[in-house]
Amino acid sequence: MAKKNQPQAGTEQKVQTKYDRKMEARKKQEEKDKREAKIMRIGTVAVCILIVAAIVGSIGTSLWNRKAVTKDAYVTIGNHKVTKLEYDYYYHAMVNSYSSIMAYMGMDATSDLESQQYSEDMTWKDFFDELAVGQITQIKAMADDAAANGFVYDAAEEYADMVSNLKAAAESAGVSVEDYYKLTYGEYATEKNMEPYLKEGLLTEAYRQHLMEQNAPEAQEIKDYYAENVQSYDKVDYRSFVFNAEIAEGAAQEDIDKAMAETKKKADAMLEARAGGSDFKELCVENASEEDKATYEDTETDASLREGAYYSGTPSALSDWLYADGRAEGDREVIEDTAGNRYYVVEFMNRYYDEADDENISNTIASQRTSDYVNNLAEGYTVTDNKGELKYLTVETESEGAAEETGTDESAQ
Repeated sequence: MAKKNQPQAGTEQKVQTKYDRKMEARKKQEEKDKREAKIMRIGTVAVCILIVAAIVGSIGTSLWNRKAVTKDAYVTIGNHKVTKLEYDYYYHAMVNSYSSIMAYMGMDATSDLESQQYSEDMTWKDFFDELAVGQITQIKAMADDAAANGFVYDAAEEYADMVSNLKAAAESAGVSVEDYYKLTYGEYATEKNMEPYLKEGLLTEAYRQHLMEQNAPEAQEIKDYYAENVQSYDKVDYRSFVFNAEIAEGAAQEDIDKAMAETKKKADAMLEARAGGSDFKELCVENASEEDKATYEDTETDASLREGAYYSGTPSALSDWLYADGRAEGDREVIEDTAGNRYYVVEFMNRYYDEADDENISNTIASQRTSDYVNNLAEGYTVTDNKGELKYLTVETESEGAAEETGTDESAQ
């Protein structure tokens, strides 16, 4: 099916800082921390009932009697005995948070997760078990550290808001509050027995924010960080128009090459006209498809103009050209996007740093430091599988043993 010339999307993407390996790992941890903090704060208000009901079945709490679930240690983390009731709360939080994303990797949230393979050695239940244990470990580590440092937080008001949201969600879903708690947090969950876990989550989130404030960088550190990541934080203003090649589905390479050559002629003609003094926006109107012509004719907006775009928010075919050293106002080019079977006519206007990003950089640095601190705390907590249900721990042990054995063999050679 032939492609049509379309206006370039104007939505900017979030900055993606260029880190080395260690910094990349920190960034992933920061994003994970933010998602998990949000889970603890909101209480999974937007849960899909049908999906969660299926998840409940996959956990298998029906095999446990009420006393065992609410009193016995299911897993021990550090010196904290975690019951099945508490464990299910975190397990559900992880599944509810990631299920929509993991669906793209083949996971079916409506079926038993233990019967679906995540990898050669692990099922999806193993995967979420590992996430849940990691989350609980960080929560317990932060709660202990908060207490040791005399940090006190009154979560009563936020907890009341959370309960109110949960009740509203239950009403919206057409189920009782009692059933909603069970569907969301596990078969034995109630408003009363979930309260300490929800409040602990609010406490540790508040403590994390406290740590963020304690780890805020000085002004010079922000400047130094920017200097090391200029391309990631600089913005550009530019104009562009896309010429899409008209290529039939299943076309032979010869036909594709011919269509691309014809498309380039159109792009070159527009570039030449612009160099001759024609208005960029008017040229877009002339070359736009009938479907998109009105968009470019709009007097209130300029569909060809992008302002304040980060490197990560520009089309990959244009990014390097726009951010090339020495790029000057008025520079123009026709750039091929081979993967997209199209050509861009692009005109550079400006490149600059917005000092409003000082706050973003400050938050990034503070988050990295806080994540390092919390991760170091968590490393001191051992995990004991009291009931023998956390199979991923066995997989990890076997993998580590195999790696050590391989290392020994290699050293012996």
